[in-house]
Amino acid sequence: MSTTMRRLAAGRIETLLALPLVAALLGLPLAHSVRAQTKTIPGEMTTVTATVEAIDASTRTVTLKGPKGNYVDMVVPDTVKRFPEIKVGDTITARYYENLVLRVKHPGEKSVDSDTTGVSPTSGTKPGATASTQRTITATITEIDQNVPSITFTGPNNWKYSSRVEDRKALATVKVGDKVDITWTAALMVGFDAAK
Repeated sequence: MSTTMRRLAAGRIETLLALPLVAALLGLPLAHSVRAQTKTIPGEMTTVTATVEAIDASTRTVTLKGPKGNYVDMVVPDTVKRFPEIKVGDTITARYYENLVLRVKHPGEKSVDSDTTGVSPTSGTKPGATASTQRTITATITEIDQNVPSITFTGPNNWKYSSRVEDRKALATVKVGDKVDITWTAALMVGFDAAK
């Protein structure tokens, strides 16, 4: 996966975690039970269309003009073999999808910190690719403030997240030290259409 796509995925993952994580986690019945609790939160498909304004073939960089007139440079990975077919004036359509799965861990289960990525070229008549990433971490509840109310999680690589919590009853079902596996999957599908 290119640096640009990794940054895009990392930024989207951070956004993904910042919004539904606490709400989804606290929507689970988190009291320890015989089976681990699991919750899947399907994401929304986001579609953006842009126009190719410039191409630097030596660095495989395409300058795109977005729907609001903004310009973004995108490095096209070497796995996209049909890069020479992209022309100034072509339209690019990018679709982004994300999904989140939360699982309360049993006491004593090992922590998880894994990451997989992949890029697959499209098989159609036009250039394109699908890039995907899946990340799983174990996060620990490190602080609960019933006065605010709020909750704080920490995870690998100094990851830390705090948020206000609306549902005090749900907050009362968890305790400092509880661990949760968080798996998020993101996919970016990019396709080009010839200039009209």
